[in-house]
Amino acid sequence: MIFTGTNAAGDTITYRDGKRYLWMLSFIPPLIPLLSYWLFLRTHNPLVTLIPFVFIFILIPLLDVLFGEDTHNPPAEVVAAMEDDPYYLRLARITVVFPWINYVALIAFFGTQELPWWSYVALLLGVGTINGGALLIGHELGHKADRLNIFFGMLANCAVGYAHFRVEHNRGHHTWVATPEDPASARFGESIYVFATRELPGAFRRGWRNEAERLTRRGEPVWSVNNEILQGFALTLVVAAILIALFGWKVAPFIVAHHFLGWYALTQANYVEHYGLLREKLPNGRYQAVEPRHSWNTNHIVSNLMTFHLQRHSDHHANPMRPYQSLRDFEDIPRLPNGYTGMFGLAAIPPLWFRVMDPKTLAWAGGDKSKLNLGDLPVNA
Repeated sequence: MIFTGTNAAGDTITYRDGKRYLWMLSFIPPLIPLLSYWLFLRTHNPLVTLIPFVFIFILIPLLDVLFGEDTHNPPAEVVAAMEDDPYYLRLARITVVFPWINYVALIAFFGTQELPWWSYVALLLGVGTINGGALLIGHELGHKADRLNIFFGMLANCAVGYAHFRVEHNRGHHTWVATPEDPASARFGESIYVFATRELPGAFRRGWRNEAERLTRRGEPVWSVNNEILQGFALTLVVAAILIALFGWKVAPFIVAHHFLGWYALTQANYVEHYGLLREKLPNGRYQAVEPRHSWNTNHIVSNLMTFHLQRHSDHHANPMRPYQSLRDFEDIPRLPNGYTGMFGLAAIPPLWFRVMDPKTLAWAGGDKSKLNLGDLPVNA
């Protein structure tokens, strides 16, 4: 499809989006677990249960290295036309169903098959991380203004039991990002495991507080059917109860583990997106406005196509309502050396993470630690 727009001189600008149909690559990750189950049922070889883990943590990072980065931005004159094209939004909506299929299929697989212990671990790590992609769908749709897209976004979030995501992310994280007050912004020198102990409970508390304040302003009780978080958790619990009724209590621990790993997938994303970055506090006590330089960016094309441009995070935080197809790259911003899943693997080994990322983060701050998010650490730490 060709998009058109008019520049300041009155000239017509035409543009063909070369990635228009490549966004369908986002369908591939959720199909990988289904392939693994099918192969096991055909071969009964437990090695095939490693496929989701290998795909997400080894193959995608290697493909990012192989195919490199895409720094291309659509012309500003055609962005409005691209954003008005319903095709892109429909793709995001379609993907809402995939995390639910994967979740139910995983629990059914565990409930009916005998596997070695390491297969359970590998599948949970691989599928849990892939299904964490439910939150990137919920993220894209949850930033829309209309109730239909918000509803679709909530459905996606509930596939991993993260009902508080939209409330916390939109009203909390976007307000306090890259500040010590934000539990979802990692501090310099903080390992992902320490960060998780702050971020997971902190995000829930802030989300609940924000929703309680919203309902109080409307004169409604917090514990009511209009509480968005309670609505989402109710759906999550109903589906879990149905799965337990079908496959027995033996699947209950797997349901909990699946949801936890979906949450942890978001924790990993938050960790790599803002590690050590800090917004300046102004004389009036407020923080400076969010700019592209307050988020780590990556243009690695394979993982970006599979995550609806989530990794062009710099533009997203500077312009939260901009849809994925028109997110831009900028020249003077901090850049990650690989796509998100490659960085997740690096973060899992803190000494390696610190060796790679601390020099990059400190260099970005011009060697001045006072310009980094240190949390409670002294500047000379």
